[in-house]
Amino acid sequence: MITPVGTIACFGEIVMRVSVPHGELPLQSARFDAHVGGAEANVAVALAALGHDTAMISAVPEGPIGDGVLGELRRHGVDAAPVFRPPGRMGLYYYLPGGPMRPAEVVYDRAGSAFAEAAPADWNWDHLLAGIGWLHVSGVTPALGPQSAEAVLQAVTRARGAGIGVSFDGNWRGRLWDRWQSDPAAILKPVVAQATVLFGNHRDAALLLGREFSGEAEGRRREAALALLDHFPSLAYVASTAREIVGANVHRLTARIDSRDEAGVTDPTVVAPVIDRVGTGDAFAAGVLDGLWQGRGLAESAKRGLGLSVLKHGIHGDFAPFSRAMVDRVSDVARDIAR
Repeated sequence: MITPVGTIACFGEIVMRVSVPHGELPLQSARFDAHVGGAEANVAVALAALGHDTAMISAVPEGPIGDGVLGELRRHGVDAAPVFRPPGRMGLYYYLPGGPMRPAEVVYDRAGSAFAEAAPADWNWDHLLAGIGWLHVSGVTPALGPQSAEAVLQAVTRARGAGIGVSFDGNWRGRLWDRWQSDPAAILKPVVAQATVLFGNHRDAALLLGREFSGEAEGRRREAALALLDHFPSLAYVASTAREIVGANVHRLTARIDSRDEAGVTDPTVVAPVIDRVGTGDAFAAGVLDGLWQGRGLAESAKRGLGLSVLKHGIHGDFAPFSRAMVDRVSDVARDIAR
């Protein structure tokens, strides 16, 4: 395991989340709620709140909306200097909260954004990776289109070549892939091959490896993790969560981290009420990385990831800007309160 010496960089699209107010249908009232987000930006903010030096590598359109987005990142302690400012539009997604007999829904409006239109040659990796100790990416970026897919592969390849650790979060986005690529595994496998830490479950393993995993839940997750670790020699850890929906606003979560020789598994934790699920997986990723970098061991790192994820369930927006003291407190008392 590589402990980052230098800034932790996150590469991906920063997006604007436009949310319908809870308890309403779109345009039922004359307002939307807006938040800055994006899978990689969420990780950058969470790690900054935990005391790490973080930077966001991205493209945000020139103009007042882009200015506001970068101001929000800076407010949370993320270095936005590596973000370049081409003309164009901001990537958006609409979040429609669910209700009785009606699941939550996400509607993407990201095609043609300033980030998606950036060519692979626009990213000067010699410059962008200077002083970087770790690079975090996710499966959202290659799902945006062939240019973004090529850019993320270049990023992780150059990072590994420079001795920089890489983490990859599967973050499956089927609606984005369906727009342009019928074989996502062919795009994702070379990216995952450069990673040290993978955030993904048995479904991600099935996609990447072309085989199904069945059986009891924890056994299936262990089998899938071992298959991933066997197929991708650079991987050292596979981290995942499992969610049981007990009720509309009551969920039960467990987390685990697998290496080739051992596994760390948390007790189930009940989350109630669930205020906002968006970004909870990114919070988990940040908590796990923080734990591993501190040498806390697999079980404790899984607990920290779960604790930060649980905290994120309780606030609106994409970000999880919780302090280390808060995460310490939550991870220390996380228990199965449903027993």
